[in-house]
Amino acid sequence: MTHVSERSGAGSSPTGAGGDRQPWTAGSGRTARKRSVSYADAGVSIEAGDRAVELLKSKVKQTRRPEVMGDLGGFAGLFRLDTKKYKNPILASSTDGVGTKLVIAQQMDIHDTVGIDLVAMVVDDLVACGAEPLFLLDYIATGEVVPDKVAEIGAGIADGCRYAGCALLGGETAEHPGVLRPDEYDISATGVGVVEESDILSPERVEVGDVVIAMRSSGLHSNGYSLVRHVLLGAGRMRLDVVIEDFGRQRTLGEELLTPTKIYAQDCLKLIAEAEVRALAHVTGGGIPGNLVRVLPEHVDAVVNRSTWKPQPVFDLIQSKGRIEDPEMEATFNMGVGMFAIVSAEDADRALATLTGRGVDAWQAGEIIEGSGNVQMIGQHTRG
Repeated sequence: MTHVSERSGAGSSPTGAGGDRQPWTAGSGRTARKRSVSYADAGVSIEAGDRAVELLKSKVKQTRRPEVMGDLGGFAGLFRLDTKKYKNPILASSTDGVGTKLVIAQQMDIHDTVGIDLVAMVVDDLVACGAEPLFLLDYIATGEVVPDKVAEIGAGIADGCRYAGCALLGGETAEHPGVLRPDEYDISATGVGVVEESDILSPERVEVGDVVIAMRSSGLHSNGYSLVRHVLLGAGRMRLDVVIEDFGRQRTLGEELLTPTKIYAQDCLKLIAEAEVRALAHVTGGGIPGNLVRVLPEHVDAVVNRSTWKPQPVFDLIQSKGRIEDPEMEATFNMGVGMFAIVSAEDADRALATLTGRGVDAWQAGEIIEGSGNVQMIGQHTRG
């Protein structure tokens, strides 16, 4: 993170004899009050923000790429784009947040994983067009800057950037007393990537006969948490510390709900290098049908067979507790698939071998047929 917002600048307060700072008083010639009001009185601690930045510096340095120029603390992050590497470089950008998954983190007082979610939501949108994520800028708004807590959040963001291979170039930490409660915070980020113009993935590349490959999600990822909280914690009156047997490993509900989002960026870039990838679809809000349809041209349909995989137990829990219909589940959650790759039929085996070799649980989930730009969900998930 670059700095804390509304930082007092050097020389921003009047100085008296000898350069000592004097209390600010309103109006010329008026009698000064016995005690001046400070920024801290309004609930903003510059010192706490500076301490949070110091705690994060070592983590941020671990995300550094050779193209990064300068160090933390400037007004802007500098990144030298390697133009010799590309004939026609195209910059891609994406911005996102984590949503109400943050409420779970705040209730459990666990803050070192949501930063990974944040990075995942940004960089996996970038790689969906074939772009390599270059750098990311974050934003943290909180009711009170608690240095250790901000450092935990930032450490998760830095970890996510390392997994994605991008630099954490800078950001902002803002203290908003009176707007957010002291224990509340929200986070967002913007990422920038680059792709050769001729290598941009788009619907125009998708052809009849192509194969649809699914990559397993790590769980809910970062979508649908308003419904999750309503069903499980509201109407269902479940506790976050209750152990759910179906989750295994004595795992609590809260731990499952805070499972970090899988980051696919580096896996997908390797896949693009090894196989004929036509398109990538990042499964976020809107579920499988709502996201896969975005990479289809109007003359084809994608057929996805549910029987090729089994969703994680958390999806069954949500559906049973909330009595949610199948279409609503599929329109809200990823149902066990976080990313789809559409590849040529000739390269399907190579693609699966590449992903498996990188430790990604992937399988052939469907195919591309003649149609009208729709996603056809067929079959039924394996249960039990």
